[in-house]
Amino acid sequence: MRKEGTKLDKEKKAELMRENLLERKSEAIIIRKIVAIIALITVILMTVTILGGIIYIKSALKPVDPENNKTVKIEVPIGSSTSTIGQTLKEKGIIKNATVFKYYVKLNNVAGFQAGVYDMAPSMTLSEIAQTLQTGTLAREAIFKIAVPEGYQLEQIAESIEKHTDYTKKEIMEKLDDQETIKQLQEKYPDLLTDSLLNKNIKHPLEGYLFPATYSYYEENPPLESIIDPMIQKTYEVVTKYDEQMKEKKMDVHKLLTLASLIEKEATEKADRHLISSVFYNRIQKDMPLQTDPTVLYALGEHKERTMYKDLEVDSPYNTYKVKGLPPGPIANAGEASIKAALNPAESQYLYFLAEYGTGEVHYSKTLEEHNKLKAKYITEKRD
Repeated sequence: MRKEGTKLDKEKKAELMRENLLERKSEAIIIRKIVAIIALITVILMTVTILGGIIYIKSALKPVDPENNKTVKIEVPIGSSTSTIGQTLKEKGIIKNATVFKYYVKLNNVAGFQAGVYDMAPSMTLSEIAQTLQTGTLAREAIFKIAVPEGYQLEQIAESIEKHTDYTKKEIMEKLDDQETIKQLQEKYPDLLTDSLLNKNIKHPLEGYLFPATYSYYEENPPLESIIDPMIQKTYEVVTKYDEQMKEKKMDVHKLLTLASLIEKEATEKADRHLISSVFYNRIQKDMPLQTDPTVLYALGEHKERTMYKDLEVDSPYNTYKVKGLPPGPIANAGEASIKAALNPAESQYLYFLAEYGTGEVHYSKTLEEHNKLKAKYITEKRD
């Protein structure tokens, strides 16, 4: 009896094992089917998404309406970014997608878009639009242009504005120095126009913030705000490219433009701006006054061929013969070359430099004795 009972137990166990095995196999088949279905759905969804994206991008690359040749005016202000231009084109119905336009420009290395007012139609391709913006085919000519050369000061810019508008130089300067004007501009450009402008020792708050370039205007006697804003916008566009370098140098925008303005006013055509920058850095490191003549002339409010010894006694926070460190603010509007030099001084031990009389060749020296010898040789003797 025991043998028969044992035999039955073994058969039951074997049967249970077979049933469990079959159940597991069935579950495994179901799981594999589920995984396969999920994988297939995922692949289908990814394929549909990719194909949809490709179709969408291809569509966005085509003209909005190939049959519509009716043009609209597109205004591109000075300093406009590709994103801003793309958004304007989208809003005017000239392109389908601003982001696609942005990446089309980037991937095709299209650059050098010119400011102005353009005639554009929905039938234009992205290639035609980009070419139009590059070549500057304007819909209308500028009524007047204002050129701001590198090294120009605010009063000189005011004189240029005066020549092309009904505003007087006095009205322009009063507007530019007006606290309410400064406040409004600070709200628009908070990262550029910081509270450093409010320093009571600053002569003109916007000095150094109107970027050197040629600006076009398309209406007679526009508001002063419309004349000045593109110049500030251009400064913002240029300066923000160097945000990381400013952080590395622990230098804010105001100090950068101040140092760049000194380099700009000291540099001749033959000068190495990076070497001039190194002299200023070396002097600051050694706690020496910068002793740069253009700051004295700025304090005096004069343009002179020569700085006299009596001029060096002017009592002003801008007089770098008397006050150590940088002046309260820029003394002119610096170009990008001087901005780069202010952030990237050359490696040198020079503490002095001078421009040779008659040629503009710049000579550098490490000691006052060497400097005085160079001064006698290249300035005093030649001038006499």
